[in-house]
Amino acid sequence: MKGEERRREIARSLGREPVSATALAERLGVSRQVIVQDVAILRAEGAKILSTNRGYVAAGGPRAERVFKVRHTDAQVREELFLIVDAGGRVEDVYVWHKVYGKIAAPMGIGSRREAEAFAEKIESGVSRPLKNITGSYHYHTVSAESEAALDQIGRELRARGFLAEGD
Repeated sequence: MKGEERRREIARSLGREPVSATALAERLGVSRQVIVQDVAILRAEGAKILSTNRGYVAAGGPRAERVFKVRHTDAQVREELFLIVDAGGRVEDVYVWHKVYGKIAAPMGIGSRREAEAFAEKIESGVSRPLKNITGSYHYHTVSAESEAALDQIGRELRARGFLAEGD
């Protein structure tokens, strides 16, 4: 199978459910690295492909979304983000409800451990403080995932860790 044909097959294979590079490689008879390179080429050509910890998914398709009201310490920012992305979620934004200003929001777009780590390092460097600190640590995240079931799992894990705010 030639590269162009293989890349068309990769693009056809991607949907809402993650497909690992290893699974694609086995199915197409090439190495995992060839798949990684093909995905890079597809992206360069304009294909909207997201990398998750479970594999590649087509971007732009409908994803389930849910807002979680959470509370934790500054030292737990990394842990909260890792918990969400490890369960297949993407932290789309953060917002707080300020008693004077109303809703204050910021986009995040964190869908991998690498992105979560980079965010946590910026916060820990002291360049700025988390938005949650202006509302007693209470804040909200819009989280997207491949399915409602994945969001249910994220909610269970946030609750088990004690991050979900009381009453949620």
